[in-house]
Amino acid sequence: MARKNYTDEFRRQAVDLYESTPGATLRGIADDLGISRGTLSEWVKRFGTGSTTAPIASPGTPPGRPETQAEKVARLESEVARLRAEKAKIETEKSILRQAAKYFASETNW
Repeated sequence: MARKNYTDEFRRQAVDLYESTPGATLRGIADDLGISRGTLSEWVKRFGTGSTTAPIASPGTPPGRPETQAEKVARLESEVARLRAEKAKIETEKSILRQAAKYFASETNW
């Protein structure tokens, strides 16, 4: 089987995607990108900052009790943070897919 060569830009984007996605796992991101977990792990060691986004916390209000204003603000702020992280992930994935499409379009010799 032929060895795949990835650009440093692709590697850095993959690491950024892993580090900026709340609750992301190496296996999950690697599967999404079509690479092995070990490969992504090596890239994280090489290009990573060592920090990842904290996992998303579930709402802590017990059922039946009304939500206070402070709890509502905190919940909405965490939702905004989650949505921004998801948007960044989608934009990174979109960029990676565009680059892959350009690469494979240039490889076609028909």
